[in-house]
Amino acid sequence: QVQLVESGGGLAQPGGSLRLSCTTSGFTFSTYAMGWFRQPPGKEREFVATIGGRGGNRYYEGTVKGRFSISRDNTKDTVYLQMNSLKPAGTGVYYCAKGLFGSGTILERAYDYWGQGTQVTVSS
Repeated sequence: QVQLVESGGGLAQPGGSLRLSCTTSGFTFSTYAMGWFRQPPGKEREFVATIGGRGGNRYYEGTVKGRFSISRDNTKDTVYLQMNSLKPAGTGVYYCAKGLFGSGTILERAYDYWGQGTQVTVSS
């Protein structure tokens, strides 16, 4: 069965960095886009970044553009989210998700499997 497992969350200071990983299994990883979403405390889940199956079609939410970088290793069936210059507004549970198609998309309804999430807290 399809499984997505996030790791790498934790506590970071404002201006700091974290690297999230999402290890997957149960499907042909390189065929599908992958996305990262986050859910801030008390708010709905929101799009962060996406990457196409072959590593192209990268899109970012406006407030993270230039600070976050999504990448993937199709030999390891893993997608990453490098987060630099973190801000307190970046606090939340971060989820990776498998896309329905090969091209990246910001639409949550275009993802069919989700990980359990990893907590990121940005605070001094």
